[in-house]
Amino acid sequence: MIMDDGDRPEVEIYTDGACSPNPGPGGWAAILKHRGQTRELTGSARETTNNRMELTAALEALRALRRPCIVHIYTDSQYLQRGVTEWLANWRRNGWRRHRGKPIENLDLWRALDEALSGHQVHWHWVRGHSGDPLNERVDRLAHQAIPAAVAMPDAGKTRVYIQVSRNNDTKAGGWAVAILRDGETEILTGGEAPTTANRLALLGVLEALKRLPPGEPVQILTPLQYLYKGATQWMRNWAASGWVTRDGMAVKHRELWRDLLELCKGRPVEWVLIRGGPGDVRLRIVDPPKSSAEAPEVADGDPQQWITRVREYAG
Repeated sequence: MIMDDGDRPEVEIYTDGACSPNPGPGGWAAILKHRGQTRELTGSARETTNNRMELTAALEALRALRRPCIVHIYTDSQYLQRGVTEWLANWRRNGWRRHRGKPIENLDLWRALDEALSGHQVHWHWVRGHSGDPLNERVDRLAHQAIPAAVAMPDAGKTRVYIQVSRNNDTKAGGWAVAILRDGETEILTGGEAPTTANRLALLGVLEALKRLPPGEPVQILTPLQYLYKGATQWMRNWAASGWVTRDGMAVKHRELWRDLLELCKGRPVEWVLIRGGPGDVRLRIVDPPKSSAEAPEVADGDPQQWITRVREYAG
């Protein structure tokens, strides 16, 4: 624990929170500094928001202090900084209600933070994010790196599907692979075609995975493929409502596959998770004919990045 022999040790704290998507899986981080000592704290939550992660980072950092301190907290969150310095006292006076009795979002964390602040002399400093401050950049990376742990948290009763693709830019041949984790067992599916595109392969893979599952079965689909993720979570239903044409009046590419995906998702709780960074990044490379194997990759269920990496090996 960062401490001092003096009556009021002075501690610098950098905090940050992240969520992808927002709301969705999130991570938080804090860096505590005192007299050359540094301690890093991180954590995650499976269903949360960016604001909750910002509050949690500050709360957990203050809870890590075992004695009253002079604290300088640096954050790039105006929600956190203004909440403490401008709004918190009024909320407390009004019985933890906003103006005209409106409820306070994240009330549980604000009340806990208010309690954690007591006994410390705290100075709040807002810093602009991604402006070159080394510790702000560091704590931002730590918060984002904590998100995969949230994705890996157990989700009782939900099947998990990992999907990745690989394509040869010269021959235009490609393959897809999915790993289906269900009831303690793993099933690997693969396929491919030529010529093709990475986007088409992504759709082919996820369609085959969903066809293997009973109708209505909840599923969590994890992928680093932004086209698939954004299409499923942001574009697909708008395309359907507009007759499968874009804003420019052009026909949606792969619309027949998107129609099939929309149909397979009907009546089924589907959670889409975009995996960012690390070894799960998309790296299209030269491929041989797609493999077909019933052998499951030897990867722990709780590591989505490694699953994506192994599934990609089956795709390529």
